[in-house]
Amino acid sequence: MKRPLTTCAALLAGLLPHMSPVYAQDCTRDAMLVFDGSASMAELGLQLDEPKRIDDARAALRDAMPQIAPIRRIGLITYGPGPENSCDGINLKFEPVPDAAGRVMEAIAWLDPNGLTPLTEAVREAADVLNYRTTPGIVVLVTDGNDTCGGMPCALGANLAATGADLTVHVIGFRVDTDRMGLESQDEMSFPEGISVAKCLSDQTGGMYVSTDTVEELSDALRRTLGCEFIG
Repeated sequence: MKRPLTTCAALLAGLLPHMSPVYAQDCTRDAMLVFDGSASMAELGLQLDEPKRIDDARAALRDAMPQIAPIRRIGLITYGPGPENSCDGINLKFEPVPDAAGRVMEAIAWLDPNGLTPLTEAVREAADVLNYRTTPGIVVLVTDGNDTCGGMPCALGANLAATGADLTVHVIGFRVDTDRMGLESQDEMSFPEGISVAKCLSDQTGGMYVSTDTVEELSDALRRTLGCEFIG
């Protein structure tokens, strides 16, 4: 005896909530979060009552990381803090580990923004941590501006794409302030104001560039880039 279609649909609907989600293959790739801790992250907003960039970035991480960390191994590199006007402040906090939310949030909570912006070298180091030449991986860069240490993100992006097994670099621009008086390269001149030249990294490796201004936008961008789509 055939069951009515409505009965079958009802049975299926009853089962679906109890089925474990089937995650896309991309979820198996380790990720490195590269976080901007340069001096500009300590700047206040345009309004006197607006918090510093770093404080809003911390709020976004507190919102997004507990949802992301259970489904992907994540590591952390920060750059900036160190001697004034120094490019030496690249710090590998930890390599990809499971359930990294607490470690990421604690590291950023103690971050004291200072120094310049060696974002190109920081992304290069993150790629090396992921063994990008032989192992697929993801790098997510959060930055509020351009490289100020002579790095060439467009050249690095091309090199990562040419020599990597399958490395994707996503770039999140957070309240990006590109100093038009401080242009250092032809690469920077090819991007409109408010867009970090780091966009080259995502363009060259098939990643996303996401412009954000609010805590909510940054939190959503972290979920889109570090998170993991699932089927079901």
